[in-house]
This record gives sequence, C-alpha cells and structure tokens, in this order.
Amino acid sequence: MAFGGFDKERSAAPMAEINMTPLIDVMLVLLVIFIITAPLLTHAIRLELPKVASAPVRQTPQTVTLSIDDAGRLYWDGQPLTLDALRARLVQAGKAAQPPELHLRASRATRYDVIAQVMGAAQQAGLDRIGFVTEPPRAGEPGTVPASAGPSGKR
Repeated sequence: MAFGGFDKERSAAPMAEINMTPLIDVMLVLLVIFIITAPLLTHAIRLELPKVASAPVRQTPQTVTLSIDDAGRLYWDGQPLTLDALRARLVQAGKAAQPPELHLRASRATRYDVIAQVMGAAQQAGLDRIGFVTEPPRAGEPGTVPASAGPSGKR
C-alpha cells in the first residue's frame, strides 16, 4: 500500500485515502471460491417414491376447554370441578396416546396464582400444548389500540 509518493516537491503529508483495489480483489476472489464450491455442497439423492392413491390422513388434536371465572372456579368443558379433580383429569388426559390441546379461558379479573396453579398442574401431567383464548377488542373500548395506530399506540 502506498501512503505517499517519491516526489519530494509535493506536500510531505501522508495520504488519507483508503486504497480500495486490494479489498475489491479479495472480495472477487472470495466470490469465485463460493461460486465454485456452492454446487458441491448440495447432496441430492434420487429416489423413485411409490405412487399410491389414498386420501391424506388429517389428525386433529383433541381439545379441552378449561375456563376460570372471576372467583377462581374451574370448568372443564363447561362442567364445574375443583382443583384436585382438575389435577386427576389432567393426569388422565396426559396418559392418552395423543394428549389433548388445552385451551385456557380465564376471566380478566382472575388472580394469576390460580392460572399459575392450573398451568403447573397441566405441565406435571404431561400436557405441554396450552393455548390462551382471548377475544378481539371492540372498537372504542377503553384500553384498546386503534387499528391505524402503530405498535406503540401513537398515531
């Protein structure tokens, strides 16, 4: 890299510009290497799969709706039960060949400790697919973000 010249009559200050030519040369060499090696990295195995006329099997997981009201009462698919009975049902559901998906519907005023106990019991029973059911907000309802607002809620 040249930082100056042999001409003493010009200013003796060092050159402050970066010489881009070596950097471009290195980039082009790397590009050529990648172009050559990329086809070698693909491993294709030719297979002739059997052709069978059958309808695809759709397995829909069983779902259980677990509701919790404001007072912390539990409902299994609409039937009231206690926390101990819930644990027994969760263990029974967890032992199934295909464990169901748990849909948890909790009221807005439900205490968090009740929800945490239910989630802990479900996890101990082997039910790891838990979905929280919510309702979409109505337009003009307090605490909702207008559709035209950004993620921060500002227009």
